[in-house]
Amino acid sequence: METGMKTGSESRPQEKTTAAGRMRRWFRRLYTQRHLQVMALLGVVWMLIFNYIPMYGIVIAFKEFNIVDSIGAAPWVGLEHFRAFMEDENLRDVIRNTLGISLIKLFIGFPLPILFALFLNEIRSVRFKKSVQTISYLPHFLSWVILGGILSTWLADVGVINQILLALHLIDQPISYLAEPQYFWAIVIISDIWKELGWSAIIYLAAMASVSPEMYEAATIDGAGRFQKMWYITLPGIQSTIAILFILAVSGVLNSNFDQILVLRNSLNESASNVIDIYVYQTGLLSGRFSYSTAIGLIKSVIALILLLIANQVTKRLNNTSLF
Repeated sequence: METGMKTGSESRPQEKTTAAGRMRRWFRRLYTQRHLQVMALLGVVWMLIFNYIPMYGIVIAFKEFNIVDSIGAAPWVGLEHFRAFMEDENLRDVIRNTLGISLIKLFIGFPLPILFALFLNEIRSVRFKKSVQTISYLPHFLSWVILGGILSTWLADVGVINQILLALHLIDQPISYLAEPQYFWAIVIISDIWKELGWSAIIYLAAMASVSPEMYEAATIDGAGRFQKMWYITLPGIQSTIAILFILAVSGVLNSNFDQILVLRNSLNESASNVIDIYVYQTGLLSGRFSYSTAIGLIKSVIALILLLIANQVTKRLNNTSLF
């Protein structure tokens, strides 16, 4: 009994000494990395100031806020603004346009950069490969204000698109595409793919570069062709990257690229271009209904979080890849 008690009493100071030693080593490592830690700390401070502190404004969604009074002075109204949005006559069109554009972008726009990267990776000529890659991601560096002006010119009655279609006898008379709601979704989706295809493929090309060349050599010896190598080696090698980007894409399914739609929309195509982001902009900034627009934005954020968690769990179960 005495021996056991001595052993227990002797082990406690040793544990404390071990914990103190770990703490000293941690502070020593922190000091040696002080320059990197200061850089990281600045990033944390920036995030706190611009991302977390403004979240206090979420309470506006539960108040009747006006620009004259402060947020604290605004009276509480509970879930009144959320109820008003659910009963809004524009809700059906807003949800339809948002989900329609975003889901088509997801199902078409998400796999296209993967296919483009796969075929680009198979090009053997380095000069031709770099030229194609440069041309493909060049539109990414142009803002939607510039591209919106270009598209408006191309799609006008006397634009280049109508001239080509008339010359090929595919249409009998010019069409003002941006004035017709039935063409708006197609214009938004195609122009978004054109702008972001090459840029989105860069991350897949970087992931493909990490695939071991020995696997391709072994497949060549076994008689595998290019398409077989892409299917059985390249795609499995980048599946974790695809899964992570797919999770982020699903979580942003309610985002319809505000900048793009804002520069392409007009009063004639409003029935097809009125998405959640545009509706929040109109009701919040243009109409001054700050509490109502904040409630809509909060609903959108909550749904995005739920979609993120669902997509994360699905990819985690399918290929054991997740964000957290």
